[in-house]
Amino acid sequence: MTLYSRVRPLAFKLPAETAHDLGKRTLRTAQSTWPTRTALSAVYQYEHPALEVDLFDTTFPNPVGVAAGFDKNAEVTHALEALGFGFVEIGTVTPYPQSGNDRPRLFRLQEDEAMVNRMGFNGQGMERVKSRLETDGTPGFPLGVNIGKMNSSNEREAIEDYRRVFDRLSPFADYVVVNVSCPNTPDEFDEASPDHLREIFETLEAENDADVPMLVKIGPDEPEESVLDLVDIIQEFDLDGIVATNTSTSREGLESPNREEWGGLSGNPLQDRSTDVIRTIAEYTDGNLPIVGVGGVDSPGSAYEKILAGASLVQLYTGFVYEGPATAKRINQGLVQLLERDGFASVEDAVGAGLD
Repeated sequence: MTLYSRVRPLAFKLPAETAHDLGKRTLRTAQSTWPTRTALSAVYQYEHPALEVDLFDTTFPNPVGVAAGFDKNAEVTHALEALGFGFVEIGTVTPYPQSGNDRPRLFRLQEDEAMVNRMGFNGQGMERVKSRLETDGTPGFPLGVNIGKMNSSNEREAIEDYRRVFDRLSPFADYVVVNVSCPNTPDEFDEASPDHLREIFETLEAENDADVPMLVKIGPDEPEESVLDLVDIIQEFDLDGIVATNTSTSREGLESPNREEWGGLSGNPLQDRSTDVIRTIAEYTDGNLPIVGVGGVDSPGSAYEKILAGASLVQLYTGFVYEGPATAKRINQGLVQLLERDGFASVEDAVGAGLD
């Protein structure tokens, strides 16, 4: 029995967001000194040359990252590095602070190993995040920045929102993700409409003098035709990749009483659907569009499944909540065993190997 398996029942007695905030405060304390970061690294980091992934003009020490939503305001990036993750995606970051939706807005579905959130892009805003990255320094592993709009913005104002956040935070980022697929923000206009997407990408391309890699995050609930239409636009603008997928509004097959809560579903129930989307994109693009796979990753097997389907990197959030601080180490150790079992020299060799 691990320490986390003893602590988790106590943490799960707290409201989900309260427990999340407490966990981040603990990580913030743990990363505050060199000795504590070193101690965490000694326990939780696992290195193996087969795990390295060269992508977006940088080297990821391993393919297992923390998805956007966990560390919205870049408060614990150094602690996440010490816990053995290969990268982190902060955000979603908006131009100005906003409170998001009313609490409660984060719910555990323990029977389903899932969560539902309707946070609503709560965050401290780009200037506070920029100041923190300047003060704390960027971590020693790749940093992604997920950018979004203010909840009050109309279609025209949203374009400027993306531009502002990109301008302020892209100098710190190894890649930037445009988030147009969140189900928890006001639905004033179609954020994923082709015309709106083209305007976003044209604006950011004009802003991107440093050629920071740009990706788009898509949802799992769109029909295949809509997903492929979006991929066509991504390729039209020669963007660098896609994050698949965001949370879902589906509640099919769930058992927990909290399935009735509205918001985005994450965790184990998304595993198959997100992998299907990854496979669809990889087959459609002949494996030429880098994919970051997210949705139901909580084990070596679930991570490996997404890699075989075409994902070069994977991310988790809910799996981290349920499995604890040793999650990255356990997944990475298991990935090495799976790679060796199947005769792959590296993660890169296994990407897309399961496609027909």
